[in-house]
Amino acid sequence: MESGMPLSGGQRALIRESWQRVSGSPVQHGLVLFTRLFDLDPDLLPLFQYNCKQFASPQECLSAPEFLDHIRKVMLVIDAAVSHLENLSCLEEYLCNLGKKHQAVGVKVESFSTVGESLLYMLEKCLGAAFSPEVQEAWSKLYNAVVKAMQRGWETLPEGD
Repeated sequence: MESGMPLSGGQRALIRESWQRVSGSPVQHGLVLFTRLFDLDPDLLPLFQYNCKQFASPQECLSAPEFLDHIRKVMLVIDAAVSHLENLSCLEEYLCNLGKKHQAVGVKVESFSTVGESLLYMLEKCLGAAFSPEVQEAWSKLYNAVVKAMQRGWETLPEGD
């Protein structure tokens, strides 16, 4: 799995150190991420439906047990990427399938840039002064590699599906 230039050893260390500070409270930090996501793009809210229930507001969605499960899953995917920084390609098939699932529920590839902004926002809020330009660059490279793998899920679907 290539992201243009691979992560350097220093970038991998920055990602691991920063994630260690965030990963202890995945739901709390995931709520920061998704609150920011809905602030940036409220039109994404209708994509999150459980048992055909449409949420009236981001706050209702963010407090739903089913959505909190989704947050846990998103944070686990990030955790898996951090755990496999030396060999991201081992996640390729999983991420490609995850991309297919997101496309199937109506997520557009373009929305992932907003998710990336929300991820960086969450990291900045949670890390404070430790969120340096170097940390931001390292996370951006990792996120772009993950998104590229997920986008392959869109590319493998036949037209009309």
